[in-house]
Amino acid sequence: MSTYRVHYIQHVPYEGLGYIGKWVEDNGYNLTVTKIYEDYKFPDQDDFDMLVIMGGPMGTYEEDSYPWLKYEKLFVRKAIDSDKAVLGICLGSQIIANALGAAVYPSKEKEIGWLSISFVDKESQDLFGSETVSPIVFQWHGDTFDLPAGTKLLASSEACVNQAFSYKEKVIGLQFHFEATEKSCADILNNSDEELVGGKYIQSEDYIRKNTQYIPSCNKMIETILNKLIRL
Repeated sequence: MSTYRVHYIQHVPYEGLGYIGKWVEDNGYNLTVTKIYEDYKFPDQDDFDMLVIMGGPMGTYEEDSYPWLKYEKLFVRKAIDSDKAVLGICLGSQIIANALGAAVYPSKEKEIGWLSISFVDKESQDLFGSETVSPIVFQWHGDTFDLPAGTKLLASSEACVNQAFSYKEKVIGLQFHFEATEKSCADILNNSDEELVGGKYIQSEDYIRKNTQYIPSCNKMIETILNKLIRL
């Protein structure tokens, strides 16, 4: 049996795979990357089994400022149509939504910090292997999106209705960061602290840095969903 192949798209140097990288290494899977900030060359669809799309500070609607966005959306849509396992995180989930025809736009409220989401039903909770219906997760986003046609809503929050969705089982979009590690949280804080301007759902840098006790449960849930995706 051939080695499972994971390809990921990284949009900025400080938002990498986090815990997903450990999962890939622990399982001995093959890993390749497109670093958008260096070159936006994408692999052939035959060269990977799973696509992981990471976060970034740009909006999917900013194609004039980031012309690579239109090419990435086409690549992501082709991966979905090719029946690949696809996981999008933060910006990645927004790119999936946009690639599936849904609108993406600034949210009324930014979410930054350790905030709760709520799974919409028991089936969604079980999909992630969550011990609670309302886990605390790491959030860092200012955009939201309409739910694409044909998708299933998995989770919501007080500030953002569409927090997680699935499409035809093998495609998952997450607004939040289940892959968060202490290092990945620190990397985002060190590069994006200007966004901590105060708001109902924006926590202080000190609070975010001190409350990393939620990381293990987040990592357990991302590992659960990754293991399910590779079996589909």
